Amino acid sequence: MTNTTIDTLYYDSVIMGSGLAGLSTALRLANNKQKVALITKKTLKECNSYYAQGGIAAVVDNNDSVDNHLRDTLIAGAGLCDEHAVRHIIEHSPLAIEWLVQMGVKFTPDEHNLTGFHLTKEGGHSFRRILHVADATGAAIINTLALKAMAHPYITVYENFVTVDLIIGNKIGLDNNNCYGIYLLNRQNNQVYSIGAKNTVLATGGAGKVYLYTTNPDVATGDGIAMAYRAGCRVANMEFIQFHPTCLFHPKAKSFLISEAVRGEGGILKLPHNGYRFMLDHDERLELAPRDITARAIDFEMKKYGIDHVNLDISYKSQDFIKQHFPNIYHACKKWGIDITQEPIPVVPAAHYTCGGIMTKLSGETDIPNLYAVGECAFTGLHGANRLASNSLLECLVIGEGAANSILNSDAPTVSIPKWDSSQVSDNDEQVIISHNWDELRRAMWDYVGIIRTNKRLERAMHRIKMLDAEVHDYYSNFKLTADLIELRNLLLNAELIVESAMLRHESRGLHHSKNYPNLLSEAKNTILQQDVHKN
Repeated sequence: MTNTTIDTLYYDSVIMGSGLAGLSTALRLANNKQKVALITKKTLKECNSYYAQGGIAAVVDNNDSVDNHLRDTLIAGAGLCDEHAVRHIIEHSPLAIEWLVQMGVKFTPDEHNLTGFHLTKEGGHSFRRILHVADATGAAIINTLALKAMAHPYITVYENFVTVDLIIGNKIGLDNNNCYGIYLLNRQNNQVYSIGAKNTVLATGGAGKVYLYTTNPDVATGDGIAMAYRAGCRVANMEFIQFHPTCLFHPKAKSFLISEAVRGEGGILKLPHNGYRFMLDHDERLELAPRDITARAIDFEMKKYGIDHVNLDISYKSQDFIKQHFPNIYHACKKWGIDITQEPIPVVPAAHYTCGGIMTKLSGETDIPNLYAVGECAFTGLHGANRLASNSLLECLVIGEGAANSILNSDAPTVSIPKWDSSQVSDNDEQVIISHNWDELRRAMWDYVGIIRTNKRLERAMHRIKMLDAEVHDYYSNFKLTADLIELRNLLLNAELIVESAMLRHESRGLHHSKNYPNLLSEAKNTILQQDVHKN
């Protein structure tokens, strides 16, 4: 069921985020008669998971193995993956797929494959192990699970609500740092409400909107990471922002993603002015190199020749093959005047995935009692310094199940939650400040903290972030909240965490490539940050 107006309410669990991590956790809890509040900033389907085109990596073919998938993940992760976490998640992949099938997800079939599924291949994978629903896997999964959540008697969905912050014990007069729920802003009337919960789950996705160009939807503002850090949780490896190599380059296309599966099925990267296959000069795996290598190669070629895009060409395949494998990409490109059966696709890299995040156990537990983090906002150790394609949806399912099991076995108490106090603030009168600072932040991050980094660029970025943060802190303290102000505050903190982490890494590893530190250190270490919980 849905709810649009609320006062102070209490639930067994409150979950922020309606992507695969949030929906799967909510359904597992609700199916065990847990009363769940599911919070989403816009509509239930507006999330990163919905736009995931490629699919889910899983070991379901007898020719493949857990060890093969493990090896591919460790190689892509450039020495920073937690091998125990990787093995745990991959070993649970068949059960994760089985659960989705039971929920009603209909993966693209293949009668010639013993698994019954069509398995595709993506960059960094040595075997075909990507289950998919044509080229719109995320949409198919979210559509299926969202319908179940909306109809579930134990789930209340709150659409168009933005989480302001976590309710932590020592902030409401208790002698502990446990999490007891959230403060929530209704986007329609800008009123703040309280939701108390025995357990709180952050499934808020990544921070792609901190960059000017991103494949992420507008809701990806790093809210969960910011809230958890402010509350005292450790965050790790925020410097590793994955840039998807192939985002459609078109003035009217809003960061439309060209799935990695296009390269997996034979798409060739070429220079636009002479058709040269430039990946020959960068990696022996050519277009199937991991994303960090491919994105750097494209960036290198664009800067070398002063061009604003490269081409991805699959037009040499038959029309039937292209339309069957990539129907959504075909129709979307056709809408913008590009016939991918006849001509190459112009592409550029764009910020795509936050590999770092809130440090958690494999049960989703964070440093704060009764607070969990699942999905892209969390750091389990799976992705290391670079995410292997299609491992992320798998992580959502496996860690989501772990979080649900932990919550079902917990005996967290319910406490009385104070209402939000807005008596000392006034209506804001200069909304232009928010939009200007938002734009300045995203441009600074794109220009100074992109695919290739230098000490000087990072210093310039941090200087601008600090100035913008001071303005926004003053604004936050004196004026009534709006959704844009909350998101900008969170984006600034995420930007600061990304830049500070990048400054601390004196090497080039995975997604972090520094001109000042081009070599790899002999010992791979995570970058871990934690705020003094007494600091505002």
